[in-house]
Amino acid sequence: MFGYYLNLAIRSFRRNRMLTALMVLAIALGIGACMTTLTVFRVLSGDPIPQKSERLFYVQIDPESLSGHIPGDEPIDQLTRFDAEELLRQKKAARQAMMVGGGAVVEAEGSTLKPFVESMRYTSADFFPMFDTPFLHGQGWSSSDDEGHARVAVIARPLNDKLFGGADSTGRTIRVEGTPLRVVGVLDAWAPKPKFYDLNTGRYDREEQVFIPFSTAMELKLGTSGSSNCFGSTPTSDSTALNAPCAWIQYWVELDSPAQARDYRSYLDNYSAQQKAAGRFERPPNTRLRNVMEWLDHRQVVPGDVRLQLWLALGFLLVCLLNTVGLLLAKFLRRSGEIGVRRALGASRAEIFKQCLAEAGAIGLAGGVLGLGLALLGLWAVRQRPTSYAALAHLDGSMLLLTFVLALVASLLAGLLPAWRAMQITPAVQLKSQ
Repeated sequence: MFGYYLNLAIRSFRRNRMLTALMVLAIALGIGACMTTLTVFRVLSGDPIPQKSERLFYVQIDPESLSGHIPGDEPIDQLTRFDAEELLRQKKAARQAMMVGGGAVVEAEGSTLKPFVESMRYTSADFFPMFDTPFLHGQGWSSSDDEGHARVAVIARPLNDKLFGGADSTGRTIRVEGTPLRVVGVLDAWAPKPKFYDLNTGRYDREEQVFIPFSTAMELKLGTSGSSNCFGSTPTSDSTALNAPCAWIQYWVELDSPAQARDYRSYLDNYSAQQKAAGRFERPPNTRLRNVMEWLDHRQVVPGDVRLQLWLALGFLLVCLLNTVGLLLAKFLRRSGEIGVRRALGASRAEIFKQCLAEAGAIGLAGGVLGLGLALLGLWAVRQRPTSYAALAHLDGSMLLLTFVLALVASLLAGLLPAWRAMQITPAVQLKSQ
């Protein structure tokens, strides 16, 4: 019967081409606008590390002075170097990593390339297993390398291709600001979006190409990037010094269960109390421990204008569906005579209802095809915008499927009322009018 209903729908389209075109266009406009904004929202709000996001936690403590203190207020986002190194030394989590972004001049020994500036990350050994970074060659460094300020580095695949032609470069040497560093590993493609582990150096910017032990970077006095929050009345000429009252380091821990998370939160409270007793902290313990998605939500990674655009697009789709309801109602009621004859020949109300819904669904699929083209055009326009996330606005397979599912569901919903009205037509009245 479905094939028969589809055949009737095609015949109806041919008889009422203008009305059909208006309905297809209305659905297409709504679907195009909705899928454009929904794709952008999905890109920005997705889980960047779904296999571990519930086990990775961002650490915050409150080392600031009492000036301007409001009990229970949010602590600063980053840690001081002293606190980060002390937490790392105590190793109370399954894994822990301190880190900060940076940049320096890079060159390869024996290369004919001129030295160039490259983005970097100064971190600790657990960074690589904690964030499941894939290795093309070699591996990360060890905790003993952290402690020994080892002259080692991990480089990303694009830099390896540039400096070494894609060959296995483990054991070879690169120079960072003139200091030779031995390559111990080459990362394969790894580009979490957003760059959740450090939201201060660009949420959707290019990934770092060189990873160096934090201790080594500090010893070499390599330049850092990102934000720094200095507090207190003690002036400092070097905000990166060990005892400087400045917060500029990100700190992540991996905890395998909710119980471990509770224990670690208690540990942070105890640590803060100890630092207050020692005179370093002035405020009472005020700590936070958020997993990846909680941290992204707290930092409002999805821009407010993107959320607004999504709601506006959904509202526009609703308006388009209401217009489609009116057009379908007019279309079906104009065929009252045809429907009355079918009812008189034995078609049940349920069959009339199915026939009308089949026609509405066919219109929805046609609108979905046109809406897909409009969505692709809309995403192309988004990619022309000067925003950091613009290049990510692409329609993947799941969103492609959702386009047609949404178009079909929307058209069927729009067809419910007109189909219900059509099946109420009384055959005797229609036959008498004929």
